[in-house]
Amino acid sequence: QVQLEESGGGLVQAGDSLRLSCASSGRTFYTNCMGWFRQAPGKERESVAVVSDDSTYYADSVKGRFTISRDNAKNTVYLQMNSLKPEDTGVYYCAATNGYTRYCNTGPYDYWGQGTQVTVSS
Repeated sequence: QVQLEESGGGLVQAGDSLRLSCASSGRTFYTNCMGWFRQAPGKERESVAVVSDDSTYYADSVKGRFTISRDNAKNTVYLQMNSLKPEDTGVYYCAATNGYTRYCNTGPYDYWGQGTQVTVSS
């Protein structure tokens, strides 16, 4: 079984930065896609940033402010969030595909973490 665990969320003010981390544990698995998703209150979950073996994809709303990175050896993914805005508030989930997935920006994603809360006050 594969577990993903997020950390690094919190309450910050607009303009601040946060760095989220997602570590995997359990059985060893291969994945070429890892990503961060978020769900704001009353809204559907949306893709924030995903990373494949050689590419990254960002939602338009976070381009230039967020940076996704990964440690392939550890199946760990990070999200550096700068210039945070109140509209970035939500629960952030990390996810990974099981095996090779051709289009990381669409998935499907098979493994999900429990989520970490990010709250940005104005």
